[in-house]
Amino acid sequence: MRYLSTFEIAEKWGISPRRVGILCNENRIPGAQRAGSRWIIPEDAPKPPDARIKSGKYIKHHTNREEGC
Repeated sequence: MRYLSTFEIAEKWGISPRRVGILCNENRIPGAQRAGSRWIIPEDAPKPPDARIKSGKYIKHHTNREEGC
């Protein structure tokens, strides 16, 4: 099995290396392992789904304000 660094995975998945590290710390990438102070990730590991809120509940909506305020 071939392993890739967080930088290589980040480039492959189109996200930042920092985000890959966070996903590893949260155990969201199957097979990711610590190698000293770095993470190694299996080449065939799937990209985890985006777990951010998508319901729109926290989206700030603009209200109609009177002009001239």
